[in-house]
Amino acid sequence: MDFKISCLLFIFDESGKILLIERAKSPNYGKWSPPGGKLDMDAGESPAQCAAREAFEETGIEFRDRDLRLFGYVSEKNYEGKGHWLMFLFECIPCIRELPPSISEGKFGFFSREEIDRIPIPPTDHKVVWPLFDKRKLGFWGIRADFSSDTLDLRIEAEPLLKDD
Repeated sequence: MDFKISCLLFIFDESGKILLIERAKSPNYGKWSPPGGKLDMDAGESPAQCAAREAFEETGIEFRDRDLRLFGYVSEKNYEGKGHWLMFLFECIPCIRELPPSISEGKFGFFSREEIDRIPIPPTDHKVVWPLFDKRKLGFWGIRADFSSDTLDLRIEAEPLLKDD
């Protein structure tokens, strides 16, 4: 199976709503997800370089390294029976004021965290991506999701040391 490395961008408007794209292509066609994309491995691109490039390509916004905060990764084995993914999750510090225009990848919308639980998103994002997003302020997280069997096997691989630890 193919192995893909990608990044997801969590970009906010001034009211704290999160920018999502309704995907017009696979994977996750017709579902809402954070913008992002695959690393250019031929160019030796880092995850942060990928995040900045994808933000510009998809939204027209230029983020610098200090504007991006890596808060976790998700490793997905056998996703949809088609491949393996390693996704780096970045919170974008500067807020944006307006919705980016639609692109070939899809159309954009702003959603509150509560609204995201009620819109069509990739099913496993409810169990993997958004719980990790909710814990981002606690520190760096790493999650392994194995889709090889009938039941999703989720494991925490990296978690922040909390004050009580």
